[in-house]
Amino acid sequence: MGPLKGIKVVELAGIGPGPMCAMLLADLGATVLRIERKAPAKLGIARPLKYNLLLRGRKQIAVDLKAKAGVDFVLSMVEEADALIEGFRPGVTERLGLGPEACLGRNGRLVYGRMTGWGQSGPLSQAAGHDLNYIALTGALAAIGRKDTPPTPPLTLAGDLGGGALYLAFGMLAAIIEARQSGKGQVVDAGISDCAAHLMTNFFGMYAAGLMSLERGTNFSDSGAPYYDSYICADGQYVSVAPIEDKFFDLLLDKLGFDKANFPAQNDRARWPEMRRLFAGRMLEKTRDEWCAILEGTDVCFAPVLTMAEAPSHPHMKAREVFLDIDGVTQPAPAPRFSRTPAGAPFAPKAAADTPLTEALEGWQIARDVQTWTTLGAIG
Repeated sequence: MGPLKGIKVVELAGIGPGPMCAMLLADLGATVLRIERKAPAKLGIARPLKYNLLLRGRKQIAVDLKAKAGVDFVLSMVEEADALIEGFRPGVTERLGLGPEACLGRNGRLVYGRMTGWGQSGPLSQAAGHDLNYIALTGALAAIGRKDTPPTPPLTLAGDLGGGALYLAFGMLAAIIEARQSGKGQVVDAGISDCAAHLMTNFFGMYAAGLMSLERGTNFSDSGAPYYDSYICADGQYVSVAPIEDKFFDLLLDKLGFDKANFPAQNDRARWPEMRRLFAGRMLEKTRDEWCAILEGTDVCFAPVLTMAEAPSHPHMKAREVFLDIDGVTQPAPAPRFSRTPAGAPFAPKAAADTPLTEALEGWQIARDVQTWTTLGAIG
């Protein structure tokens, strides 16, 4: 199932953006095998495995990477893989004997995907960091937040996930396509700080053109414009409005009962505080559901602000089956959608200890030698 059916990927276990990249590939049909260490380090936020959704859709196997037999086992898997994903600090896989040179030496068509925060080179390449640090260096964090408040951490969407996992998946697929033409693999260096900076391309252009201020919370898309923001309603819930275009803005005024002739002009920044007060006061007159009845589905560019508990039950989300229930856990379905090769529903994460080796290695030629590798102490 899925457009990536037939693609084989070896994933060296890590946390955060590396696993999400592997999940993205597995969601769309790639066969991804996650290589866990026999004594895995405790990294990330502890939780029962079924809730670690980034591990869904692929099998796991425990390998002794400190033993030559374990390293040889992974290299044997590399021989039949299209790609490998690793997310260690620069130099770690080289010391393990699983660096690009060793892997490409066994499979010249391999795409070797590397996920790090700062990239494989540069003065910060060996320093520890997390999402917030990576986006701080790009200009992104400084631009996010309301006026006269500190920068607001945007979950880990802009760094680890948007600037990390998605870019690594995109880069690896580009390299796999190229390898099928040239017969040669290569290394994909996805530094989160590099990729998060690339996400800022549009805003750097707007800043260079004098259309965006460095003062956060004063621009049209950062809560500065009162017509592009969220507002509290009579019941304490929130709604969002975003009518950037003139005709949509005029429609919002009409739906809210304002007279355009006596209302502040949409982009008269001097009157934005007045416009905000008018919008805020009007939204407080009704509950969120009442505003949904009036505004949702129209061209005013409106949506209720839903929590993670509420989002799966929204009629639009239900109609498109945006969320799935897998093993009792509600989670987003694979995306995007394909007309001819749709992705199937992913299966829940399963521990290496709970997966028979023959099942974990299903689809891999190396499965024929399970007993040999087990005897050598490499796996199992």
